[in-house]
Amino acid sequence: MNPRESILQISESMNAAILGQEAVVERLLIALLADGHVLLEGLPGTAKTRSIKTLSSLIESQFSRVQFTPDLLPSDVTGSEIYREQNATFEFQQGPVFGNLVLADEINRAPAKVQSSLLEAMEERQVTVAGKTHRLPNLFLVLATQNPIEQEGTYPLPEAQMDRFLLYVNVDYPIGENELAIMRLVRQEKAAAVKKLPVPISQDVIFEARKQVFEIHVAEAAEQYIVDLVLATRNPERREGKLASWIRLGASPRGTIALDAAARAHAWLNNQDFVSPDNIREVTPACLAHRVHLSYEAEAEGVSRTDVIEELLKTVVAV
Repeated sequence: MNPRESILQISESMNAAILGQEAVVERLLIALLADGHVLLEGLPGTAKTRSIKTLSSLIESQFSRVQFTPDLLPSDVTGSEIYREQNATFEFQQGPVFGNLVLADEINRAPAKVQSSLLEAMEERQVTVAGKTHRLPNLFLVLATQNPIEQEGTYPLPEAQMDRFLLYVNVDYPIGENELAIMRLVRQEKAAAVKKLPVPISQDVIFEARKQVFEIHVAEAAEQYIVDLVLATRNPERREGKLASWIRLGASPRGTIALDAAARAHAWLNNQDFVSPDNIREVTPACLAHRVHLSYEAEAEGVSRTDVIEELLKTVVAV
């Protein structure tokens, strides 16, 4: 079985376990292939945690979970130095961030100190404790969740941290017929004594798939389209339409890098050997929505970041 077949097997298994969330599954696989972190935002009960745990079960990986709360300490995430009395030395005890797939559940419930400790891990793939630097595993993804409507006991994520997420994924409620299928699926799972899962694929398969994704060809016209999209968020006054009145601050160069990486992964998943404008358009909402900052006028009008990206895609046309 080649890397693409293995990844498609993961996709099939996830879609069988998470009904009606095909777009979420695809975005998680894109993040896995592009070696980037994901922020899943959605109401409770929309299978955010289930999606991440299912993905972890299908890969030979160490899964760890951090339930973010207001009283969480940085050492609860990164680990800490433990004094060993028997030999009078300090020993570093790894925290949950040293897993391969790290579920940061309700990430916006943690205070600033905890967010800053996670920031180093997400960007530099390392943590520093007591002046010593510890490298994280080669396969390392932060998969974070947050509730969009709950405000009590939450802390808005710093813009610098939002920018570290490769993708932002909005998880909506499933449609009616999927709701019935979900009820039956959960009933079957509870009735089954043993849940049969496919054999997890090795991390080497993931690394080989990433190598193939990196080799996907991006033509100069496609590169220019990516740059034009990002520049339009920074200079919306140069474009027709409502962008100028909706955008207060545009995407950073990380947005450009994210679009390039995610478009390659999307093309690879669709068995293409080059990136097309359609690939770029498909991943633009997930790559740029959390990097665009709305103006007060847009917020007053009830305009969402998704609305802004839709307008952006209408305004900026591929050459």
